[in-house]
Amino acid sequence: MEQNNWLTLDEVYHVARQAAEACGASTENAAALAASIVAAEAEGIRNVGLGHLPDYCEGMLAGRINGKAAATFEQPSPVMFRLNAHSGLVHPAFDQHYAAFMTAAKTYGIAAFSVSHAFTCGVVGYFVRRLADDGLIAMAASNAGPAKVTVPGGSKPVFGTNPMAFAVPGRAGAAMVIDQSSSATAFVNVRAAHEAGEQLPQGWAVDAEGNPTQDPAAALSGALLAFGGYKGTNVALMVEMLSAGLTGSNWSCDAPAFNAGNEPLDIGFFLIAINPEMVCDKGFASRVDEYLNRYQHEFGGRIPGAERLQQHPEGVEVPTALLERIRAYSDR
Repeated sequence: MEQNNWLTLDEVYHVARQAAEACGASTENAAALAASIVAAEAEGIRNVGLGHLPDYCEGMLAGRINGKAAATFEQPSPVMFRLNAHSGLVHPAFDQHYAAFMTAAKTYGIAAFSVSHAFTCGVVGYFVRRLADDGLIAMAASNAGPAKVTVPGGSKPVFGTNPMAFAVPGRAGAAMVIDQSSSATAFVNVRAAHEAGEQLPQGWAVDAEGNPTQDPAAALSGALLAFGGYKGTNVALMVEMLSAGLTGSNWSCDAPAFNAGNEPLDIGFFLIAINPEMVCDKGFASRVDEYLNRYQHEFGGRIPGAERLQQHPEGVEVPTALLERIRAYSDR
């Protein structure tokens, strides 16, 4: 059995930041990326926490990610924030303009944030939770190329896993955070199952010929399926329009591999924030808390994103092989 290590969240941050800087990220970009890695680990989303960090490191080393890129900014109107990441990361672009964007949404009632020509942004819920913690409703979408998801009955991938996230504030910050891919699962979960020698659940993937498969190796050379058949496919199509179409970035089917070669993904990210107090005149946060309490206790519903991971006293458990790999980047 593989031995694991325990890291505090501060240690996770420093390990991630050092590795990113050693692989070519600027100080600002490495800090923003490391903060998103910490948030993923704190919520137990390990496959896009430290488990995803090597994808960023390898991407910067190969040239798929411009680790030193500084996004250029345009503001066509007081409520439209438009950025070009120049083959870099979404996280520093969002951090740099977060305060102004939040102020615009609160002042005018609604604001939109668009990032074009970027690399995958990891946990999309990371962005909307921050806005909900500051009292705003937020919805985000990313086409998360390259294409890994096919349409029902097909075998040729056309969509990325195309995640979307939606968050709502309560009286004590984010009361609900929905964060899910349009596919039946995320690509990193299939890769993790392959590395662990585990089978996939039925309905997750097809092989290269379009046949249903539970073999992760066959799925990696085949395609994932959208959740819920055509309903999930429609959601993936909606995300594609918002994130790729609206930002002018690569369609998922035109994006190169995120883990091979030196071509940048150049995919898109789109977010809308709404000030609920300018729409609802009855105390929105209180209404949300009261309703979700009924939803959970009267109707047996599960509130997405409400159950934050209880941290182990020793911190976050990290497989030794992964930690050694990450530290090897820092030792370059």
